Amino acid sequence: MAEDEPVQAITTAVRPRRGERIIAVLNRDPRTAPHGMRNDALLAVALAVSAVCLGLFTDLARRPDALGWTLLLAAHVPIVWRRRRPLLVLAAVVALVAPYHALDNNHGAPLPASFVALYTVAVTGRPLRTILTGTAVLGIVVSVMLTVNAHQALGLLRVSGWVIAVLFLGVDVRYYRQYVASIVERAERAERTREEEARRRVAEERVRIARDLHDLLAHSITVIGVQTSVAVHVLAADPERLDREAIARALDDIAETCRTARGELRTTLDVLREQGAEGEARGPLPGVDGVTDLVGAARLAGARVQQTVRIHHVPPAVGAAAYRIVQEALTNVVRHAGPGPVVRVDLQEKDGALHLSVTDDGTGPTPGGVPGHGLVGMRERARSVGGTIDAGPRAQGGFEVAAVLPLMTTAATPEGAG
Repeated sequence: MAEDEPVQAITTAVRPRRGERIIAVLNRDPRTAPHGMRNDALLAVALAVSAVCLGLFTDLARRPDALGWTLLLAAHVPIVWRRRRPLLVLAAVVALVAPYHALDNNHGAPLPASFVALYTVAVTGRPLRTILTGTAVLGIVVSVMLTVNAHQALGLLRVSGWVIAVLFLGVDVRYYRQYVASIVERAERAERTREEEARRRVAEERVRIARDLHDLLAHSITVIGVQTSVAVHVLAADPERLDREAIARALDDIAETCRTARGELRTTLDVLREQGAEGEARGPLPGVDGVTDLVGAARLAGARVQQTVRIHHVPPAVGAAAYRIVQEALTNVVRHAGPGPVVRVDLQEKDGALHLSVTDDGTGPTPGGVPGHGLVGMRERARSVGGTIDAGPRAQGGFEVAAVLPLMTTAATPEGAG
């Protein structure tokens, strides 16, 4: 075989074993089985053959005459529709078998077809209807036999146990099929629930990743844009007296911001790749310790930031949420507050919760501007750890973001991982 010749995979369907096919037939509702009428037609032919054999070779003294053979064979015709109309089929069989017995023909020949019709009613109907139907059929047949031969009627009563056995067999099979159907339905419902839960988790993970990347990239790009504007301003202010030191400082700030963003992005991607089997992220989470770096980046962008941190221990999920909220708030300050805003960042632990606030005295967002996703992301961050957040303009001017994050969070997944 040539090396570049494609190899075709040969798959062979595994044929179910005989026992498995029998169990499948038993578990299946006869009314929904494929090729039901064809199979019932074959069953009717087989029953008719057995009836002819019984009529020819048993109880020779009562071998059917021409009318008896006609009634006997005609009683097997309704069996073809036994799945569609069980009660009508049973009534038709009884209507044909009753005069057959009244003519004192071979009484054993029509029993197989009668039992099949009774079984079909029992396996497809409710138990009460089955019992009433069986009692009515047995009463009709015994009444007809009493008019013909009292001795034969008593003999029929002695074998009525077979009729009761057929009825109970049909009821038992019906209950067994209902039990199997309920198990299958519960398994399918559980499978659908698992699939829906998996889709929900995928959607939540997609939103979380988008929120992380938005917070990271929006903050970094905003700071880089401000620092680039500073460098451009220095270059354009006085070309004859170029302030090389200011340009170098602005470019160093841009490079540092890029390095920080690249490192945080790498950490985010590494944590996403290394999620454990239980869905818990492994790796360092951004926390309140990183707020100082955010404040430094905002200062490089021209904001005058005052920082106050009075906290002792913060759970990783709460710390990550606080970090992302401060990051987004400072990004909005740099972007919308105007030149040289005064910003105050305050984090303190009080009453079992982390109280966070970021306030500024800037001009705020431009009226009529296109709203972004920053405020929505901050609310989702707070909600992920069971906290609350308020954001809006202050009465004395500027903008304020205030959040309360409980330190005893019950969040299942640490938001803002990475």
